[in-house]
Amino acid sequence: MFSKGQIIFGVLFFIVFAIIIGFTYRKDLKLHKRFYKGSSWMLLAFISFILFIVAIKFLLK
Repeated sequence: MFSKGQIIFGVLFFIVFAIIIGFTYRKDLKLHKRFYKGSSWMLLAFISFILFIVAIKFLLK
């Protein structure tokens, strides 16, 4: 389906992209800790809400 060159390009692109994202995240880590301090609670609330909706769906089925 994919040629050998396309597979090599895809793998290299993914590796370079992951490295760049990692460096960018490390560079902005102080800002993330300062501005997104309570975001983990929001994520937990969102996941809980989705699980609640799924539970209601299965209970009322």
